[in-house]
Amino acid sequence: MRRLAPLLLAAPPALAGALAGCTLPGPRAAAPASSAVVPPPAWRTALPAGGPVRVDWWRAFGDPALIALIERALAGNVDLQIAAARVEEARAAEALARAQLLPQVGGTVPETQGQTLSPFGTPSRAVGAQPGVTASYDLDLFGRLRLAGAAARAQLLASEGARDTVRLATAASVATGYITLRALDQRLAIARATLAARADAQRIARRRFESGYSSRLEYRQAQAEYSATAQLVPAAQLAISRLENALSQLTGDAPGTIPRGLPLDRLLAPPVPDGLPADLLRRRPDLFQAEQTLVAADWSLDSQRAAMLPNLALTGSAGLVLSTALSDPVGVFSLGASILAPIFDGGRLRAQERAATARRDQAAFAYRRAALQAFREVDDALAAVRRTGEQAAALADQTAAARGALQNASNRYRAGYSAYIEQLDAQRSLLNAELSLVQARTDGLASLVALYQAMGGGWSEADVRTVAR
Repeated sequence: MRRLAPLLLAAPPALAGALAGCTLPGPRAAAPASSAVVPPPAWRTALPAGGPVRVDWWRAFGDPALIALIERALAGNVDLQIAAARVEEARAAEALARAQLLPQVGGTVPETQGQTLSPFGTPSRAVGAQPGVTASYDLDLFGRLRLAGAAARAQLLASEGARDTVRLATAASVATGYITLRALDQRLAIARATLAARADAQRIARRRFESGYSSRLEYRQAQAEYSATAQLVPAAQLAISRLENALSQLTGDAPGTIPRGLPLDRLLAPPVPDGLPADLLRRRPDLFQAEQTLVAADWSLDSQRAAMLPNLALTGSAGLVLSTALSDPVGVFSLGASILAPIFDGGRLRAQERAATARRDQAAFAYRRAALQAFREVDDALAAVRRTGEQAAALADQTAAARGALQNASNRYRAGYSAYIEQLDAQRSLLNAELSLVQARTDGLASLVALYQAMGGGWSEADVRTVAR
């Protein structure tokens, strides 16, 4: 048995170690050479392979409504049901491939009729039947059928990996959508609070204009700012409605309202340990799917090569001859063997072998691409978690400062020490800072979801303890 790393030629140490338990049969033609997959040097590979996968990673956010929503999606998502049906189809194909290894037995009861003449010339009718049993068995001397069965088994595992990929993507999409929904709710609350403050500012500007303490310009500015804030409310409501409909579709339900739980600023942000082990990538179902697809292509190539060799099949039959013309039944049987070998087929088998080799090479490159994509997604998610946290901290300080500046500008404007433009600028700065802070928090939580997805379901406490050591 041959390990997967030599097939992929210059596989990286982290990837080769992570896939050390995956084996392929027999010597193969080498896949085309390509550049090596090099993981980031900061990643560790200390953990043993085969750790448990966290299938309920979304509970780490601590929101019962989010947990219930994801469980509804995993039970009713249409794409997940289609993927499950494809697994059943692959399971049936594997059973069909296994059945080819067993003898084929059948029974027949043909009825025959005929006429005979008696010695005195009086015609008589004889009715007879010949029930029997037939059997055939392919000895599969060179493993053609066994290799085809192994390929079907690998395809079944690949379809299960595809199903798990859809499951993980569904949970991640629902989690990201729910976080975005809570962010839109908070944006709507900010817009309404700001609109109420702008309404007060508009009333004050109107009284000052009517009393002659300010110009019409300040009053018009207050009106324009109130209208600019008012348009934020229906825009947020429209985005909420569309997102609720999208989440309903993910859960397999008709469009409707999505239950809410914790507000955005109360959702937990689980800590991310430094130096997550690269072995966690082995838990990614899409990587497992690509690996099993490669295994299936390799078995299929062997099966196609075995089809070029002679094949030995045994056939036999046994039965009785029953007839009104016979006093006793007559037993009959036959046993035979056949050897079939291709002599001239116009290059058909050779062309099929080349096509199987090309499919194997495609699967090898697809596996390498999946590994590269896995490394990139993890690195992007880790960078996003770190940078969005820094951005959110800076925006929180900016929001606090803008809120204080607005208080000072409002007091100065009401006391007549400054023009309305100062208060207007402070209001705009506070609104932009609050909306940016909501977006940064949303991006941070969404990057955590992306990290869980990139890690194939996150990490366990044992993983964190191992990294800490």
